[in-house]
Amino acid sequence: MDCQCGYKYKHLSIATREYTWEVLNELHMEYLKKLPLLIREEIDGKKLYFTHASPRSMFEYIKPETPDEEIKSMIDEATEPVEAEFLVVGHSHIPMNRKFSDLTIINPGSVGQPRDGDIRAGCAVFDTGNGEVEQLRLNYDIDAVCKKIEEQMPHAEELTGILRRGY
Repeated sequence: MDCQCGYKYKHLSIATREYTWEVLNELHMEYLKKLPLLIREEIDGKKLYFTHASPRSMFEYIKPETPDEEIKSMIDEATEPVEAEFLVVGHSHIPMNRKFSDLTIINPGSVGQPRDGDIRAGCAVFDTGNGEVEQLRLNYDIDAVCKKIEEQMPHAEELTGILRRGY
């Protein structure tokens, strides 16, 4: 499947996808194929909608600077109604906790391949009791990760450069 990412990273997406196919066995591939593209949950009375990118497309970015009108279109044109208080997305690798109308849009960020200039691993903790989100940044042994990338992966210099720069 084409990642539909920007030209700058397209060759990396293709090369790392091919690498991933080589290191995963059939059992892993079957598991991944069965994962849902969309998850709806209600936890402690909070309605959550999880998707990789936008509700309209698994390739579309919702970033902190995405205009409200565009987000509205993404929600209105979704194949499945959003009907949630919290929309949890990824894809951009940029942490976000943004209020949009009655919806809170959360992006936990990225454990790898950051795009916001912060080299630490990004994640978020969502408190289902009070609906609060805590964005976290965690240090990790980036040198050890880069060493493994250099030993095993194509385009290692570019991939480790992104990790070390944070974009």
